[in-house]
Amino acid sequence: MIQGSRNQACGVRIALKKSEKERMLMRLIPFTITISCALVWSATSICLAQRPAPVAISNFPLSEKVIFNRIGPATDSERAVVKLLPTQDKQEVAVCGLVYLRVPPETFLQSFRESMTRKSDSAILEIGKFSSAPTIDDLQGLTLEPRDIDDLKTCVAGDCKVKLSAGMMQRFQNEIDWTAPDYRTQVTVLYKSILLDYVRDYLRQGDAALIEYNDKPTRIRLADETLSLMDASTFGQSIPSDLPLDYKRLSESGVTVVENALVWSKIKFGLKPVIAINHIVVYKQEQTTGPQVLVVSKQIYANHYFDASLAVTAFGRNPNANGESYLFYENRSRVDGLNGLFGKLKRGVIEDQAVDNLTTILEKSKASLLARISGQPEAPVVAISMGPNWKRRISAVTQASLLILLVSAFVALLLLGKFNLKGAKPSVELSKKIRLALIDRR
Repeated sequence: MIQGSRNQACGVRIALKKSEKERMLMRLIPFTITISCALVWSATSICLAQRPAPVAISNFPLSEKVIFNRIGPATDSERAVVKLLPTQDKQEVAVCGLVYLRVPPETFLQSFRESMTRKSDSAILEIGKFSSAPTIDDLQGLTLEPRDIDDLKTCVAGDCKVKLSAGMMQRFQNEIDWTAPDYRTQVTVLYKSILLDYVRDYLRQGDAALIEYNDKPTRIRLADETLSLMDASTFGQSIPSDLPLDYKRLSESGVTVVENALVWSKIKFGLKPVIAINHIVVYKQEQTTGPQVLVVSKQIYANHYFDASLAVTAFGRNPNANGESYLFYENRSRVDGLNGLFGKLKRGVIEDQAVDNLTTILEKSKASLLARISGQPEAPVVAISMGPNWKRRISAVTQASLLILLVSAFVALLLLGKFNLKGAKPSVELSKKIRLALIDRR
């Protein structure tokens, strides 16, 4: 009798545990659906808003052959041609595009330099340029988001919502009095000081000083990521990885460095504004073959979403048409968040938007440059970027979210069938077992 009571009591405990698991599962399913939809929205807005990011170059002259081999034959010289590029990394998205126009290189160069540190669209919240000898004043216009400041309070290596190195994270724990009324001011001052030290190290050491992100359990070495992007780039053989630039050797080969700048920006994205630092180098060559202007841009820091990014813009004379020029752009970015259950779906949304957005940007850039040389009112200069196309993006994300909802609901139904759930209340059979056990114990 005692043994039977024990068995019944054990059965009740097991049944109660199963019931609790069932209730937890019921609560978890809608939560999982919500998070999945949010992840798609986040990843889409992140990747599509990326601005060009930095580097340094040397092996001129370059041939247009490498560009035209990459983009393929243009079927319509009046329209931009854009295509996705193959990638070797699941986290990488790569796109390139080309448009023909009748504009001299000097016009493009002037337009680009004017737009480097200008708020060319509403997505750019703040922007600035580091001086040749960087000081803290260069970051005077930079502000931190309140939630980023609060996230830094619990930030530790392997678990941080802000991209930093382990050493940087430790400084926030050691040097900030989080109980003080002015802790937000303290964090802002320290963050700017950390970025300043990082930029100075980069100017001294080049890519050897690039950060190792420790915000997640798997560490990411930016130098390795950037080198991999360079190797895959259309202009990979022309992009050395280290500073300082060899100006003398470039001059002897007929190349002039017309811009070598470190630019910081705060960009409005879907869920979180991103603070990024880009190293941008603009080259010009006098030869009539190959690109007359080449802009190489590499990201040396981003506080959210991006593990690495590399962009190349080339402007030159079309060797197949008298008096015609071309504008070519390529971007390769590695984004965290493209793995997981819905990684393939997120990638599809991102890639579709990348193609659409780059097409729009190239055609708007063409119209703006043509207006400049004709003396007509010029449209706002469009920096070559991966800016968002909000209407199309919302439509794509809505469709993706609906698909995720349907998939999640299907999975939920399978789970419901597997566990024979009848709602949050215990089943009739379970209730009977409990009553029998209580009677027996009496």
